[in-house]
Parts: sequence; structure tokens; C-alpha cells
Amino acid sequence: MIGMHGDGPGSGNADDGAGDGVDDQAYGTDGSDAGGSWEALPEAGGFEILDRGQRRLPLVLASPHSGRDYPADFVAAARLEGSALRKSEDCFVDEIYADAIDLGVPMIRALFPRAFLDLNREAFELDPDMFSEPLPDYVNTRSPRVQAGLGTIARVVASGEDIYRRKLRFDEALDRVNRHYRPYHATLQRLIEETRAAFGWCVLVDCHSMPSTGAEGTVAMADIVLGDCYGSACAPGVVDVVEETARGLGYGVVRNSPYAGGYTTRHYGRPRVGVHAIQIEINRALYMDERRLVRRPYLATLRQHVTEIVAAVGTLDLSTGRTP
Repeated sequence: MIGMHGDGPGSGNADDGAGDGVDDQAYGTDGSDAGGSWEALPEAGGFEILDRGQRRLPLVLASPHSGRDYPADFVAAARLEGSALRKSEDCFVDEIYADAIDLGVPMIRALFPRAFLDLNREAFELDPDMFSEPLPDYVNTRSPRVQAGLGTIARVVASGEDIYRRKLRFDEALDRVNRHYRPYHATLQRLIEETRAAFGWCVLVDCHSMPSTGAEGTVAMADIVLGDCYGSACAPGVVDVVEETARGLGYGVVRNSPYAGGYTTRHYGRPRVGVHAIQIEINRALYMDERRLVRRPYLATLRQHVTEIVAAVGTLDLSTGRTP
């Protein structure tokens, strides 16, 4: 495990890459925008694709929780302000993966924040106590994430504080799902299918960060948590290469504990048809001041290291499970 000293990486304390304090096993800044010289292709629905235009590796990157464009009507409905409302952000994760785009890998990133709409959930995981009317029967009101207040429309931020000053109408949730959630996932599916068609297989990397302390002040002992849904979402060789590369760079790595992978990993990971999904959670203490929500100098080094990890996955030959 890498230790905290000076501008070096953090201590490896971890909490929540999906940021929700919920183990998925049971349920199947301020800072500028990300740097780099790629072309940003705006997409309807509050997200964009960052792509050099030439696919050279069979990977797709997804950053669903790094958005920091807060809709005015959402801010008006919230009882929290400023940094309190930003507690659920995976701050700067899109920036950490920015150089990997130069390898010929596309990234899809949300522009709106996770507190507004969580793309790493089912379309309708909703807490009925948040709404002013009964919810339709098709809504999942009983998942562990809903019980924790962290459904598709979250009741609380990661620190446990309530977000809203009033109850919501269901049509508000439906509008967010139709305008943002469905277009995001349709585009992600398209990127995966294009990559699989070009290379014969695809690795989806779902990119997250996690607080360095848990909800009860517990200190986690990892710099990086890899989630593959306990081996069901991707070939073992994918996780092996990520872990070996990260350990070789000095990071403490654990698998599937406490975060085995969220909706994106479970939903898209289908190794038998050539689609592999892995969730990578990075301890925020490595690269940012978690209280002030600003970068630490080590972010630049972490960015280089993450690019090396992505490149290493690109060397895999998943038809044999071996690196060439």
C-alpha cells in the first residue's frame, strides 16, 4: 500500500467507489474540467463522449459520477448548498482517466452530478417516502441502495444529509430518467457494441472514486478496489492484469470488498458474449483534499499510472486469457 507523505499518494483508506456505502453482493471543486486535447462530442442528455476518433484498444471508459453541472431547478429544490451538495461526486475521476483517451479508447462521462441522477442504478430504484404520490408498481422500492437513501434519485448525499427540502413528484423522476438516464445507457451500449464489432470483444471500465473513511469513521485499507461481481462480470485475466499492474506501481489493491460492482458492472458484464466489465474504485485521499474538494499534486502521477493500467488491459488476448 502506498503511504501518505508530501505530494505522494494517499494512505489507501477507502470507503465507497460507487460512493454509497452499500455492498452490491446482496443485490445480483472546484477545479477545471478534465484536461487534454481530445474532441469533446456533446450528446443530448447531459453527457458527452470524449474520443480521438480512432479506436485502437478494445476498451470503453465510463465515468457516471464525476459530473459537476448542477441544474438550476435541482439546486432550487435542494436544502443543501455548495460543498455539502457535492459530497456524492467522484471528483476529478474523468480527469484521472483523461490521458487514456489518447490510447484510442472512448470515454463517456456524465456532466450532471450523481446527487441529481445516479446512472449506476436501475432506471427506477426509488424511495417512496421521497414522493408526494404512490409510485407505479414497476418501481423497485426495496433494493439495498434505496434503503440506504441512494437510489436512482438519491434521498441523501454520501455524508447522509437529506438533499431535498420538499417531496418530489414522480413525473420529475420520470423526466430525469427519460431525458438523461436512457440516452446515457443507450449511448454506452452503442460504444460497447461498436468496440466488440471492431475487436471481437470489449472491456468496459466503470470509473469511480471512494471516500477514505466510511460512514461510521472506519478507515479502509486499500488504494484501489476492483469489482467484477465476484468473477461473473469479466474474465479473470482482466482483473489479474489490472491488479498486477496497479500493485507494480505501488498501490494497495483488493477485490470485491467492500464494493463488488454496481448496476453498470452487473448489467453489461457478459463474458460469454465477449463483453467484460470491471469497476475500479480509487481512494480519494490519493489525489484530492476531501474536505475542500480540490486536487492534490499527486493527481498528475495517478493520471499517468491509470493510463498504464488501461494500456496493460489493452494487451490482453481474451481468446486465450493470456497476455501476448
